[in-house]
Amino acid sequence: MKKQLSLLVLSMVILVSCAKDRKDYIVTIHTSFGDMKVLLYDETPLHKANFIELAESGDYDSTTFHRVIQDFMIQAGDIDAKEGTRNKKTIPAELSKGYIHEKGALAAARQGDNINPKKASSWCQFYIVQGKTYTAEEIDQYEEQMNMGTKNQLFNEYITKSENKPQLEKLQAYRQENNPEAFDSLIAIVMTEIEGSFEPITLTAQQKETYTTVGGSPHLDNEYTVFGRVVEGLEIIDQVAAVKTARGDKPIEDLYVTMEVEKLSKKKITKLYGYEYPTEQ
Repeated sequence: MKKQLSLLVLSMVILVSCAKDRKDYIVTIHTSFGDMKVLLYDETPLHKANFIELAESGDYDSTTFHRVIQDFMIQAGDIDAKEGTRNKKTIPAELSKGYIHEKGALAAARQGDNINPKKASSWCQFYIVQGKTYTAEEIDQYEEQMNMGTKNQLFNEYITKSENKPQLEKLQAYRQENNPEAFDSLIAIVMTEIEGSFEPITLTAQQKETYTTVGGSPHLDNEYTVFGRVVEGLEIIDQVAAVKTARGDKPIEDLYVTMEVEKLSKKKITKLYGYEYPTEQ
């Protein structure tokens, strides 16, 4: 038994040692303003593998930051525009509540929910968040606005269902009759039914702290896949975001991108960039 325990302990030590020595990727995004170094999350493996493949192959080289909005984000990686192609490939969404749109977040662009309800990501386009810093009061207002918007959406979905047509017709009649009391009363009844299944949106403590200190774009959380972050060169985001733009938020002067991929031990990445990897289970 003691021998078996010793072997078990030895195996665990070896596994822990291997885990500590495991390597990871750092991608350097070269721009005319300087370099940004990004780390890609293990928790979004599909996006991570795809980004590394495109960066290592040189496909991202000579693409540009083609959409830039100050206090929001800088977008790049349109390989189709560079190659004159129309690739319809997508990557399944890998949404994680732990990774938010703080300043420096690397996320995948995508088409809107109306034609992309599963929130699948573009196969190549990405954006880096600049965002802005919010006050605590602004965060509270944001939550209130988001919840009101969700309620309005649920109301519209409810009232346009065929089984609820009588209520819709009553509302239309009350409006035509200029009967605000009856109109408001029926609205209140419908909203009571809706609120029974309504789950209010509340930001986590992590989100509130981050958006009031580091800053970012909270309205994108859980809507777009965040698959990495800038660990060095945050100031480059500000410089790119500040350039003059033309129609479609396209920079007047082309801002070209090239990329370089290197593999370092996770221990060295933590030492160099301060990124703490999630605890191995």
